[in-house]
Amino acid sequence: MMIAKKYQGRRAAELLPVLDRADSIRTADSAQLPAEDDALLDAYSQTVSGMVVAVRDAVVNIRVRQAGPNGHQPHGEGSGSGFIITPDGYIVTNSHVVHGAASVRVTLADGRTYPATVSGDDPDSDLAVIRISAPELQHIRFGDSNRLRAGQIAVAIGNPLGFQQTVTAGVISALGRSMRAQSGRMMDNIVQTDAALNPGNSGGPLLNSRGEVIGVNTAIIASAQGICFAIASNTAEFVAAWLIKEGRIRRAWLGIHGQTAPVHPRIARHLGLKTPQGVLVLDVETDSPAARAGLREGDLLIGFKGRPVTSLDDLQRLLVGSEIGVTSTLAVVRHTFRLELEGVPAEMPG
Repeated sequence: MMIAKKYQGRRAAELLPVLDRADSIRTADSAQLPAEDDALLDAYSQTVSGMVVAVRDAVVNIRVRQAGPNGHQPHGEGSGSGFIITPDGYIVTNSHVVHGAASVRVTLADGRTYPATVSGDDPDSDLAVIRISAPELQHIRFGDSNRLRAGQIAVAIGNPLGFQQTVTAGVISALGRSMRAQSGRMMDNIVQTDAALNPGNSGGPLLNSRGEVIGVNTAIIASAQGICFAIASNTAEFVAAWLIKEGRIRRAWLGIHGQTAPVHPRIARHLGLKTPQGVLVLDVETDSPAARAGLREGDLLIGFKGRPVTSLDDLQRLLVGSEIGVTSTLAVVRHTFRLELEGVPAEMPG
């Protein structure tokens, strides 16, 4: 545009040398770019596109009709994503996609649509497993999220805003994040990525360059750009296996209501507490493991089986299914004294 204005009105013959000089400048600039950059870009593109071709048939669209009040007439619709993990039709998705659904329908990549049943739902980990009965199903395998590194390629496939089979690519931004499920329970080992996610991506897979699931896309920060989260694949694989087997996740339970609270500095110094904080017991349920152990209202729980308890989230993390029926030591501050009580956690009531 600048050349055209500057030389407007001149004959073509006079302009040829100027245009030749401009071409030579562009050629010189291009020559400065390393030739291998094109090859590297092609390799990256080929890796992503090849992986997508290999796994996209296992990524599904999920449409849900929510039940009305008291489970009556279906009320409202929603959608999300999921991915097939077994040839016989088990599909992993988010709990918040299918929780409370009156009906669930799954659309495959080739357009086939099938009704689905909810095999198991765990709001505390925001994971669910549904199942369809269909032939010739492709499935994806889980990768090891413990081997993830910040900066490695991450690819998300899903159905954001109804646009099926949408692919976005980015990197693993960070590991070991924490966030709360809609149930209020803290979820750990959350993967942060900048692979773009939007409403409808929930429940879809986050994949590595080998086409393995390294996370289940679950949330975004709406006011930010490129801050998205996925449940780590090791967590998802463990939860999915139990949901398929038993339809639920077993967690241990003490039967207390409490809140995170500080220990008075003088008491903390007197007892030699490294972290002057614990769980203040506000109420003890009748005939609960906590009641049988002798916990009282006003006690401050600071340890469980020799491990520190500095918050309600710490206690929830420690009360895993393997602790059900196992005698455990509860460290408690009562008034100005430290007590060691013995309790046997039970299975959390449904």
